[in-house]
Amino acid sequence: MSLDAVSQGDVSFKIDERGIATITFFHPLSNSLPGKVLAKLAQTITEMGQNDEVKVIILKSEGDKAFCAGASFDELIAIEDLEVGKIFFSGFANVINAARKCPKLIIGRVQGKAVGGGVGMASAVDFCYATKTASVKLSELAVGIGPFVVGPAVERKVGTSAMSMMAINATEWYDAEWAREKGLYAETYETIEAMDNAIEELAEKLSNSNPEAMSMLKGIFWQGTEHWDDLLSERAAMSGKLVLSDFTKNAINKFKKK
Repeated sequence: MSLDAVSQGDVSFKIDERGIATITFFHPLSNSLPGKVLAKLAQTITEMGQNDEVKVIILKSEGDKAFCAGASFDELIAIEDLEVGKIFFSGFANVINAARKCPKLIIGRVQGKAVGGGVGMASAVDFCYATKTASVKLSELAVGIGPFVVGPAVERKVGTSAMSMMAINATEWYDAEWAREKGLYAETYETIEAMDNAIEELAEKLSNSNPEAMSMLKGIFWQGTEHWDDLLSERAAMSGKLVLSDFTKNAINKFKKK
């Protein structure tokens, strides 16, 4: 990804007459997440949560291939001081915390592979559907850092054992069926069309459910995470420090050439 590509990507949303909001993020390189996209995604999730017209939210990425390739490598390499590094990784923290604090239930739509921050996003939604091709990987250790920021969200969904497996074996893809068995995905589907039909059916049910009850239910689901604003900020600083090292910069450059 060139520095020009870092400036690309966007987030859009639409709200239909039933109060179903669909948030879509996009980047031309496998829906990766430069800081600009992360900031707009966190802001959009927050705004949809505050919008009285919205009953339920669907979070998705554009296209029919990768769901999300994670962080922008070129943006990582360009980081030269600790504060900038913390700010970049705080982008992922802000998206996870926006989803956590959003009073509306969020349905995730994972149409393809998810890496790093993409796994974090799939973990931060309240109910996630995926296709059979939606393998997951936490590749951070392979490039000299670790899944520190996304770790709490991933661990909350799949447990410490499964999260540590992904974090340690950082070059390994874990298939969608494995992710479903561990609780990351509620269900997996052979085709995107079948997944979208299931999402539509669930979103329709939720749009007719009691908004107050859903908000209270979400609060119960996320009990025990009230400290995540501070926790994820601390984790962002950990990653921000590591990305400054020669080890990490060399590892990222090697990874990019593969």
